[in-house]
Amino acid sequence: MLANILESSKNTVFFGGAGVSTESNIPDFRSESGLLTAQKIYGYPPEVLLSHTFFVHTPELFFQYYKKNLIYADAKPNTAHRALAKLEQNGLLSTIITQNIDGLHQAAGSKNIIELHGSNHRQYCMQCNKKYSLEYILIPENCEGIIPKCNACGGTVRPDVVLYEEQLNNESIQLATKAIIAADCLIVGGTSLVVYPAAGLLRYFKGTHLVLINKSETPYDHQANIVIHDSIGKVLSDITEHIFNK
Repeated sequence: MLANILESSKNTVFFGGAGVSTESNIPDFRSESGLLTAQKIYGYPPEVLLSHTFFVHTPELFFQYYKKNLIYADAKPNTAHRALAKLEQNGLLSTIITQNIDGLHQAAGSKNIIELHGSNHRQYCMQCNKKYSLEYILIPENCEGIIPKCNACGGTVRPDVVLYEEQLNNESIQLATKAIIAADCLIVGGTSLVVYPAAGLLRYFKGTHLVLINKSETPYDHQANIVIHDSIGKVLSDITEHIFNK
């Protein structure tokens, strides 16, 4: 049924969360195990460790947690990323809206991606705005202790990601809203839809088919046309197999 919807829809948008990347062995730090690990090792929950206030006042511990728990440089795209890229390449998917910061959609070959929370592959100096790669902040020689420093002005280099207490990028929100409004099919996958303001974007969808793919229930299940509680990688790979190998 979902395969038929994808083939008949004129404008399909995918909106994804952490569950899309957990199958690439990138842990969801909001999961129970992630919460317990952060509290046990660092003494704070992830929402505190990754907050703007904590970054400003305790940068050493922020970067210690960030580098160990949010950077997975060796992670590879999984079946979900590859399936979405294939759908886009064949004109069956117009846009990917992601809450993830890992860059795996790009690595899989997807082109039209809106990153609501930024990307840990981009860094910038807070003082002179010079841009840096992910690799730069991982080289000890570029850091003062564990804190990355700009080689031009000596300012702190931070990841281009949205921390707790910070506003989402206005341009990204506008692009995501516009894409959802224009969609006749919206597939939401790998997200519990409890993190706002991102989850609130669903209220802009006025199309025909709302599809939710998540291992557990979400607050929006009752509004969806199709609800699938299963692995997002399995579901999307089965769909592309059905569409392209008839």
